[in-house]
Amino acid sequence: MHFQLTEDQRALRDGTRALLAGRFGRQELRSAVDREGTSPALDRALWRELGAAGFFGLCLPEESGGVGLGLAEAVLVFEECGRALVPGPLVATFLAAGEVPGAASGEVVVTAPYNGLVPWLDAADVVRGEAAGAEPLTAPVDPLTPLHRLPGGDRTRPPWQATLLYAAEQLGSAGRTLDMAVQHAREREQFGQPVGAFQAVKHLCAEMLVRVEVARAAVYAAAVTGDPVEVAAAELLADEAAVQGARDCLQVHGGMGFTWEGDVHLHLKRAWTRAELAGRARDAEEALAASL
Repeated sequence: MHFQLTEDQRALRDGTRALLAGRFGRQELRSAVDREGTSPALDRALWRELGAAGFFGLCLPEESGGVGLGLAEAVLVFEECGRALVPGPLVATFLAAGEVPGAASGEVVVTAPYNGLVPWLDAADVVRGEAAGAEPLTAPVDPLTPLHRLPGGDRTRPPWQATLLYAAEQLGSAGRTLDMAVQHAREREQFGQPVGAFQAVKHLCAEMLVRVEVARAAVYAAAVTGDPVEVAAAELLADEAAVQGARDCLQVHGGMGFTWEGDVHLHLKRAWTRAELAGRARDAEEALAASL
């Protein structure tokens, strides 16, 4: 059995990272975050560029205008979106490709209610599901994910494919905060030496690395098997890697990590939001327990 990425998969991952670095790098991220106004605007031009690059049609057959790849490849590109904190209802639009005209090309933005929340409802052209009576959250946790809450406490879980893609984004965010923590630990000096030389900082970074690699194995395996139990495990491990990793990254950065000008808090807030959209941890734990 071969567990390493193929050459084509590595090229897809690297190409996606390069595309996002050029189109939605840190400058664009900060501009979106710092833009005045209570509700962020969806970058339609970026959405169309993603569509033109084959992002949304990645799993569609070639005869239908897609790329003809599978969920294993989709996980790789969503991991890169998680690293870059690309905003927008990526998961819902991706899953609507081939069913909603214009979704695959990025011309149409699609959202869906997941676990009682509807992301980017005002910006969406199509809503797949019932969103009547949804009320906007006046102060969502993530400044780049506007949310509406459905009345009545509806907690309908998303399809397992959506849960898996959210887990892939969590994995990408966890990998990025690990890189940020290691870079800061190497560059920041205290008492005449890098802070990474201190045992407590070393342990934080090592624990972050372990969580990322364990989550990566789980997410990649679930993408291959599509087994609901493995998807539940991937969800739990990826959520932990993203949320706890961002917290540990804040710790490594010290007081600098909590400032608005830093990016660490953006990863933590997005990780919290994704964890709510993908499903409650208790449901995933129950699915795992039932399989034993």
